[in-house]
Amino acid sequence: MSEIEASIDRVIEAYRASVAARDIDAFMHLYDPTARVFDAWGVWSYETVPAWRVAVEGWFVSHPADRFSVVFEDVRSVSTPAFASVSAIVTYAVHSARGEQLNAMQNRLTWVLKTSGHVPRIIHEHTSAPVGFDDQKAILQRASKP
Repeated sequence: MSEIEASIDRVIEAYRASVAARDIDAFMHLYDPTARVFDAWGVWSYETVPAWRVAVEGWFVSHPADRFSVVFEDVRSVSTPAFASVSAIVTYAVHSARGEQLNAMQNRLTWVLKTSGHVPRIIHEHTSAPVGFDDQKAILQRASKP
């Protein structure tokens, strides 16, 4: 495994851990200050980290008594020492204090990362879900692996 691939793995693990801990500062540290985020929910884009931080803070407080988990699957990346593109299927779940899964959804995620000072930071994030032809509703669970 190359150093950049190991760095990508560390970004994924830091993302998962910061969500589980609801550590907003650790989560935001993954993003370059100029990051642009195309989220799948309600807002067309977040053009700066402070704007994205407000949205993430809202997510983190949305289930105060519950626990969040994030699982990355089918991770694919293309990288150079200074730049990487990562895509994955990500499952976001909410669990009760007793560990029961209350709900979950899957998103398609793409990151563009730029390495600065040997640390890759997300400069662009794009999350999406396919939309059903018949009902125009987002499909938040993958039927099966292709």
